[in-house]
Amino acid sequence: MDKRDYYEVLGVSKGASKDEIKKAYRKLSKKYHPDINKEQDADEKFKEVKEAYEVLSDDQKRAHYDQFGHTDPNQGFGGGSDFGGFGGFEDIFSTFFGGGGGSRRRDPNAPRQGADLQYTMTLSFEEAAFGKETEIEIPREENCETCNGTGAKPGTKPVTCKHCSGTGQLNVEQNTPFGRIVNRRTCNYCNGTGKEIKHKCSTCGGTGKVKKRRKISVKIPAGIDDGQQLRVTGQGEPGTNGGPAGDLYVVFHIRRHEFFERDGEDVYCEMPITFVQAALGDEVEVPTIHGKVKLKVPAGTQTGTKFRLKGKGIPNVRGYGQGDQHVIIRLVTPTKLSDKQKQLLQEFADVSGVSPQGEEEDSFFSKVKKAFKGE
Repeated sequence: MDKRDYYEVLGVSKGASKDEIKKAYRKLSKKYHPDINKEQDADEKFKEVKEAYEVLSDDQKRAHYDQFGHTDPNQGFGGGSDFGGFGGFEDIFSTFFGGGGGSRRRDPNAPRQGADLQYTMTLSFEEAAFGKETEIEIPREENCETCNGTGAKPGTKPVTCKHCSGTGQLNVEQNTPFGRIVNRRTCNYCNGTGKEIKHKCSTCGGTGKVKKRRKISVKIPAGIDDGQQLRVTGQGEPGTNGGPAGDLYVVFHIRRHEFFERDGEDVYCEMPITFVQAALGDEVEVPTIHGKVKLKVPAGTQTGTKFRLKGKGIPNVRGYGQGDQHVIIRLVTPTKLSDKQKQLLQEFADVSGVSPQGEEEDSFFSKVKKAFKGE
């Protein structure tokens, strides 16, 4: 699918100022942020807005985009085709025009953001409904405190790689039927960093990073649902060359409840009542996640009848009210009857002109007792 115009994505004109672009980005990124917007395509829209902003907020990238649009000027010169050893547009440029003039190089010492981390957390039905603050422990890489992340022994520092002159890349020449080709490769002496460490830090072995287990406080919002995730900004892997740290994404798994079932913000439960209660009507006590409530069951209520308890469901994760609880009546036949009870029921059957039917298991009463237990 073709990409949309970046100006159209942000809803700004092509002559928009940087402030206008930033303002539009802040508004749209907040609107489509996956932690806030639960719509199915919110995540894709958020990525689209972020991509548009990253290009239009950078003068060089914006000028390039205004000239070429989404078209890659390298396309057809090795971007996705097999040219038998050609390393792309830069290599062909070097081959025919004598070495790299105008080719783009990535600065190996530019700040880079750290990697994101993911943590799966299991919550009870009630914890997901009402939220909580908790502390988790995650393994992650952190900057070595001995060398402050440089990888060099204290008192020393990395030096510019003499093999690549600090570019992080080496030009490799090879002869082909087309002539001599120059390919650019990552420098294997400095691993593309542009720096050499003569005396490595004894703590981290020259990597500048060490593995640690870190405790992090997490505030879980009320109403979080199964499969949703929470982003904890800046708690991922540390950045490189002064770049920002990545983020931590906490993914939630919600345990099933024995009595309640959840559908979005609504809660469902089955409430067992006796034949007498259904026939004559009664006021029954129903468990909810907010405590016990009284429910009036009208005379003649049939099994499967549904009642709604407004506002007794799950709070909205964004703070916009809360759902309802739906109570489904389940008529339960007693399993143990005295002779007198049997006689009265037989008389009722004779008067009504119906024959007695089979008996059901009284298992739902035990579920209700468990739901009430501990409240």
